[in-house]
Amino acid sequence: MKLNRKFITLGLVLLILSVAGKFIWTGLSKIKVDDFHPSAVIFLIDSSASNQNALANQKKTLKQICNMLDPEDQIKILRVSEDAYLIYEGTPMNGSTITKSMDAFLKFDAKDYGTAYGEAMKKAFSHVMTMKKDGYVPGIVVIGDLENEGAVEKQLNWDTLPDNVKNVMEYAPDLSMMFLYAHPSKLDLVKEKLTPVLGESHLVVSPEQNIDKSIRKFLNALGR
Repeated sequence: MKLNRKFITLGLVLLILSVAGKFIWTGLSKIKVDDFHPSAVIFLIDSSASNQNALANQKKTLKQICNMLDPEDQIKILRVSEDAYLIYEGTPMNGSTITKSMDAFLKFDAKDYGTAYGEAMKKAFSHVMTMKKDGYVPGIVVIGDLENEGAVEKQLNWDTLPDNVKNVMEYAPDLSMMFLYAHPSKLDLVKEKLTPVLGESHLVVSPEQNIDKSIRKFLNALGR
């Protein structure tokens, strides 16, 4: 009699464990593991004479974005003035080196009145395609007033920019772009030219007054 009770009890325990295990397995099977892809963010930051008054806050914004990225992400920082060239590449978590690089290469120079946004954008597009081949989700962040000054051949051509972005998106269809700190009239031009190409979700523009919300939208576009 006692033996039968033990068998019955054991059977009930096994039945309960079996049912519980089935519920746990069903629940776990419905949980989707995040499909994480590292991002590559290319920063274009204006260090020309006309943009110097806003530069201190713009550098803070760049570092704020870096702090919100993942350690597996990569960034590149391009200085934009008379010429455009790379001043930092690597992890966004290396805050001290990023600060030193910006302090060293974004210094005021009265002779640097030009803005080679066109040259910088060409280099940014090249970096985007390279990083996309390496498996990164690409993004471009333009920080500056977007004024065309200096040598015409180095300036941004707003008539050809949409086609250039479209060509890049053939290789990197998940490209996102963000333009910060420019005057609303310039940002309106950005929206007019690039929204038909990038769409609302992958194009973010913002004057200084709405930076935080715009950064969050951009990070969402990158999958963060």
